[in-house]
Amino acid sequence: MDSYESVLLVKSEVFVFKIPPRTTSRGHRAADWNLQEPDWTGRLRLVSKGKECILKLEDKNTGELFAKCPVETYPGVAVEAVTDSSRYFVLRIQDDNGRSAFIGVGFSDRSDSFDLNVALQDHFKWVKKSQEIEKEKEEPKQELDLRFKEGETIKINMKITKKDGSEVSSRPKAKTASSTGILPPPPGGMKIAPPPGGMRVTPTSSPSHGPQKPVGSAASNVDLLLDVGGGSSQQGTASAASKKAPSNEVWGEFASASQPR
Repeated sequence: MDSYESVLLVKSEVFVFKIPPRTTSRGHRAADWNLQEPDWTGRLRLVSKGKECILKLEDKNTGELFAKCPVETYPGVAVEAVTDSSRYFVLRIQDDNGRSAFIGVGFSDRSDSFDLNVALQDHFKWVKKSQEIEKEKEEPKQELDLRFKEGETIKINMKITKKDGSEVSSRPKAKTASSTGILPPPPGGMKIAPPPGGMRVTPTSSPSHGPQKPVGSAASNVDLLLDVGGGSSQQGTASAASKKAPSNEVWGEFASASQPR
């Protein structure tokens, strides 16, 4: 389909060697070649024509073709690295009749061999990507059907949150006594019973500091009892208690409190 030829890499100097046949499965070694006396010196061109990639060995001055190496895959049989150096490779060259032979090639600079590796890898990455694109065009991806089928429903549980992060319920919450801080009233109008009639408030004094005055007068205590009870019997008891004078003896107060009521 593509009739033009694209140049991927050009190296002005490359060395070609005759290599002995491989006797083991471990690969070729450049140390077995006569590296000081190459059999041929020329230039290397890596070209592509569509998806086809060809490595050509040409004369430096005239450009005459010395040998060509079609490369189907990389790494592969067409271009194989040696086991003891990164500057030398083994190429499988072919003629127009389909006959093939193996020769050794090498570079004087290590960067030249690195450039050849990168150029071959980039080409076959592009080939792989092109094949994937063509396959997608022929077999388009099936679209995922997300439509509801007949009679199919969906249930969604949603929680609405406020800005402060608290959740909002759809039903109003009933107010409780704990939320307002006020206790509910007692059932049936229950009243608090008044204190016993014989109880009276007497001041206490410290033995070291002498007698102290009572905090409240007897009249105020009577008023309190009247407000709570409201009966006549409590009034008589309170008036009798108010007529008695407080005793100056401290121990006497404890004796009077221990009397039966």
